[in-house]
Amino acid sequence: MGGITKVMSYYSLTFANLGELTPRPIPIIRVEPGERRAPRRALETLRNGRILVYPTDTVYGVGCRIDNEAAVRRIYELKGRATNEPLPVLLADPAQMDEYGTNITPGARRLAALYWPGALTIIVRRSSRVPALVAGGGETIGLRVPGHAVPRALIRELGIPIVGTSANTHGAPPPVTAQQAVFDLGDRVDLVLDGGRCPLGRESTVVDATGDPPRLVRQGPLALRDAAA
Repeated sequence: MGGITKVMSYYSLTFANLGELTPRPIPIIRVEPGERRAPRRALETLRNGRILVYPTDTVYGVGCRIDNEAAVRRIYELKGRATNEPLPVLLADPAQMDEYGTNITPGARRLAALYWPGALTIIVRRSSRVPALVAGGGETIGLRVPGHAVPRALIRELGIPIVGTSANTHGAPPPVTAQQAVFDLGDRVDLVLDGGRCPLGRESTVVDATGDPPRLVRQGPLALRDAAA
């Protein structure tokens, strides 16, 4: 156009096709996978009971602090998920298993020692620190320490675990890029952290460790033979 070259930003290129689908601008912050500090704006979003999309080692997650009932209900609503279905919970450190789980079995401890941080969600009996709403009204909860520094930094600096469910509506494929998450959830979230493509690209393996031996619930990046080792 008249010999003038127009330079487009990263977000103009990757999110340009979403303009007409999102009537409310969605703040997007670029983060590096190895960042040790959580973005201040993301922490404020969580502290204020708002909804955040963030990268993990498996797929993009959408979450909030687990102790804010209104925010947790928003997660159920935007995903189209029944409130009697538990929401996974992300921790910053394996040691937190004893804070948010109870009657931890030897099998659960063995799995956590071997595969956390990583792509393994371990179902345990929940402690009183996990609100009943997050657990779908049940007595068990899926806990995971993700193999990605950004969500761990968020949880560590926030001082409370966050909901760790995939950032998609019911029936849609779990997103492996921030663009896919925004395309699906639109302006129903308050902030997006874009950490690039998730390296594993599959939802975590889920193992029920409320009894011994642990039982496979969902196959993911971690093979069953490894989980049962």
